[in-house]
Parts: sequence; C-alpha cells; structure tokens
Amino acid sequence: MSPYEEPVSGLESIAALWEREREGPDEGFEMAHEVVAVEGDTGVVRVDVSYERGTEYRDLWVIRFGGDGRCTDFEEWPFWPEKGRTPKESR
Repeated sequence: MSPYEEPVSGLESIAALWEREREGPDEGFEMAHEVVAVEGDTGVVRVDVSYERGTEYRDLWVIRFGGDGRCTDFEEWPFWPEKGRTPKESR
C-alpha cells in the first residue's frame, strides 16, 4: 500500500489486505485511470478513486510484466489530498 512498507506477496495475503481496507463487498466506489508511461516491460498508471463514503485519493502504480503478460511486480504510491502519504497523516 506504500513503497515504504513491506511488500505483500501471494493471493491470500493480497486478498486479506484488500478486505481490511474496505467496508465490505458492496462498498461503492468509482475509479478512473490514465496510462502515463510505458517502457519495455514497465508501465505507470495514474488512478483516481472516489468512495461513496467520501474518501478520495490518487495513486501512481508502477507495474512490471513478465514474458507471459502477467504482472510480476506492483508498486503503489498512494496520495490523499490534504493528508499526505496515508489517510491518517496530516500535512
């Protein structure tokens, strides 16, 4: 969830992380994205997310792909407007 935290590996660990971060399987949100760079096996995507509960944030995703086209590495740089790197942090 941040380039400064320990990475999460494996489908079960990733699923548990996402479940902790949301209010439930029916939580409403909108997501918009824009690919901002691609070079070789690496892409960078800007993502804007707005939840029905009012939380909004922007991400930069750095994604690396293997020869089979599947993601081999995912790095997330989240930013919450007016709050900084984490939703609990004040600027």
